[in-house]
Amino acid sequence: MQLHRQSASFYTSPSVMTSPGRHERLFDAVIPRDVAGLASIGHGLIVHEHIAPAYGVELSDEDRGSVHIRPVERLLDRIAGRDDRPLEIAREPDARIAGNCRHFTVLLVALLRAQGVPARARCGFGGYFVAGRFEDHWVCEYWNDARGRWILVDPQIDQRQSGMFPIDFDVTDVPRDRFLTAGEAWTRCRAGELDPGVFGLSVIGEAGYWWIAGNLMRDAAALLNVELLPWDSWGAMPAPDQPIDDDLAALFDQVAALTRTPDSAEAEVMNASAGRTRRGHARTWNRAGRRGRSRRVDEPAPVPHARTPFDVDVLHSGEPVAFEHGLGRVVVDSGDRDE
Repeated sequence: MQLHRQSASFYTSPSVMTSPGRHERLFDAVIPRDVAGLASIGHGLIVHEHIAPAYGVELSDEDRGSVHIRPVERLLDRIAGRDDRPLEIAREPDARIAGNCRHFTVLLVALLRAQGVPARARCGFGGYFVAGRFEDHWVCEYWNDARGRWILVDPQIDQRQSGMFPIDFDVTDVPRDRFLTAGEAWTRCRAGELDPGVFGLSVIGEAGYWWIAGNLMRDAAALLNVELLPWDSWGAMPAPDQPIDDDLAALFDQVAALTRTPDSAEAEVMNASAGRTRRGHARTWNRAGRRGRSRRVDEPAPVPHARTPFDVDVLHSGEPVAFEHGLGRVVVDSGDRDE
């Protein structure tokens, strides 16, 4: 199988979220070229905010501020600001910046793209953290030309976490039944194959269709090279525990089908017609928690409008981007206003 040239170009070009920007020299100096080596770079630069104690790290409120950073360029600001040595030199755990699965993912996506490898972030659920549950999670998906397929990589899992969680597979080739994209989870739950009550975040006791739909929207945005934070909400995304009516469920059925086959001709047609229809209120939120107080991200006006996901010049402009397609409209600032 060959990857469509347009998809290959789109997922190889740095986006507003995955460009190293002024830190391109740090990427140029990276020595590892294999996927496992590139994934290990993140292990030495980022500590997961919720797993930090396992590394002997107690994060301050100031330390936790980095979890609100969206673009890789700003992550690299923090990393290089603490230690400007080459990226592959692992920092001590207490010298790493705080992040979460999404930050490990976008860093690996950026590193792979810098080497000409098509890569993208996927939002969904990992079935290898808590027995019998699928937990809210992000992973990287890259195109392996030799094998002719997209391969999932979990760049968060290092040797220590492999011992903490029931992981019995190669994290550089995650089985498709161990990580489900949100579209796959939605479709299988709607078909009665899986229980929506096991999809969510067990540590805070939240799960269900509304959570799956939220991640479905985030996955759709990530496939359009707008990798939101795990608590950003936009478009038709339902509120916590919001009932999903038949019309909205039908919309999510369509989105799920497209995200399950994002490189198909049908998906490309959908992307090409983006912006012709709209649904839902346009907003991007940065939230302290799923049920926490919402705070709106600044949206300077006017902003450029990305008509399709392939409007690459706009996405690379470094200006705030208004991205509109059939699910709504999202404004994403290439800088970070939430530190």
